Amino acid sequence: MKSSIRQKRVPVVVVGMVTVAAALLAGCADVRPLNVTVAVPSGYEQAGRSKPAEPVRAEWWRSFGSPELTSLVQQAQLGNLDIATAIANIEQAEAGITIAGAPLYPQLNGDISAQRARSASSTGRVGRGRATYGLSASASYEIDFWGKNSQALASARSSATASRFDRDTVELTTIANVANAYFAILAAQDRLRISHDNVASASRIMTVINNQLKAGTATSLQAAQQQSLLDQQKASIPPLELSIEQNKAAIALLVGKPPPLVAVKGGGLGRLRVPVVAAGLPSQLLTRRPDIAAAEASLIAAHQDALSARAAQFPSISLTGQGGVQSAALKSLFDPAAGFYSLASGLTQPIFDGGTLRGNVEKANGVQSAQLASYRKTVVQAFVDVENALASVRQLARQEALQQAVVASSRKAYTISEQQLREGTVDLVTVLQTEQTLFSAQDNLIQVKLQRLQALISLHQALGGGWTAPAAQTPQN
Repeated sequence: MKSSIRQKRVPVVVVGMVTVAAALLAGCADVRPLNVTVAVPSGYEQAGRSKPAEPVRAEWWRSFGSPELTSLVQQAQLGNLDIATAIANIEQAEAGITIAGAPLYPQLNGDISAQRARSASSTGRVGRGRATYGLSASASYEIDFWGKNSQALASARSSATASRFDRDTVELTTIANVANAYFAILAAQDRLRISHDNVASASRIMTVINNQLKAGTATSLQAAQQQSLLDQQKASIPPLELSIEQNKAAIALLVGKPPPLVAVKGGGLGRLRVPVVAAGLPSQLLTRRPDIAAAEASLIAAHQDALSARAAQFPSISLTGQGGVQSAALKSLFDPAAGFYSLASGLTQPIFDGGTLRGNVEKANGVQSAQLASYRKTVVQAFVDVENALASVRQLARQEALQQAVVASSRKAYTISEQQLREGTVDLVTVLQTEQTLFSAQDNLIQVKLQRLQALISLHQALGGGWTAPAAQTPQN
């Protein structure tokens, strides 16, 4: 019986995520307030009574008990090209922090000049040339009174944080893909072994029927029917071999190497352990998935961009200064009389720009609204992922147990029918039916086992794969 779900509105700040509230925008009518709440169920419908639980094991793939899988995951963590791209995106984002922070510091420039000029004489005589030498330094500084530059810097930092979380999401996805491809190889190897066994079994029956055909106790139709079943089993082998090769190539891509350089031995699904995973409370999920953290950081960055765009509408206050020495002769360049300086301050207020600044604010508001919708969708999708994974794990476990019973009864029926065939006490149609039932039941069992293991991978991934946000990377407003 499904348990009921009570919905409650939980501010994101409660779970330690988005901390920007509407109070920050008092008096800022042209920037939309960022007051984020999400509907969080009290428990997962597919998990019964949810209780607080520790995050899933950080190296969760080890819980399946396969050293080869662990080795392949480690290779992917080091060599995966998508992870390398995500790391490069982090480097770009960190460089963006430096760029965004530069306007908060004074800008200093130095100038060394040497000039010689000659003017025309009114008498027509060639004038004498004049040399001028100068050495000066200038400084300028914009007072960030309205927070335009500081908000731009904060946005760059939030974007860099989002890039780090994106990298963690890519790594988690890569590991899950490696595990899925590896389990697909093991399942195909199991199905391949079963197909070879079925070919051998069908060949034995074919021999019996051929002998009976020679003795006149079987018909050509019966022999043809058995031959058709034998050919079907032989035809099932090439697709399974192709599946093994394709999944090995997929793993090679995931570890960033050409297929010939990646060895995957496999062995079969029977060598794996089936771990038990506790889902915990839905509210815990908000702090345990890197994609949610990335969506939050992007939302905060969009909000900070909106504040920066708003501040750009207000007057700009700047201070400038210049000083140095200038002389017509090098020997007197550093004399006290050659020195000069200038100091200035200014206030610049945009009066008419065709709506550029206002348009920038509206654009930033639109980006913020889009990021807010994206954040909420990410949260809802996370809950859906967990529910789907929990349902799949539970139902596939039941299906596997039932399918094992089907295989056991089918094998018993086939063994009896084969014995009776040799004794000549059973109809050949019955033998064909028991053969087909057993062959199909065995193949279906392996596929159900694979689906159950892949559902467990999805559950680990849906719960964040043991990820928790480092304190130093928590988005700040």
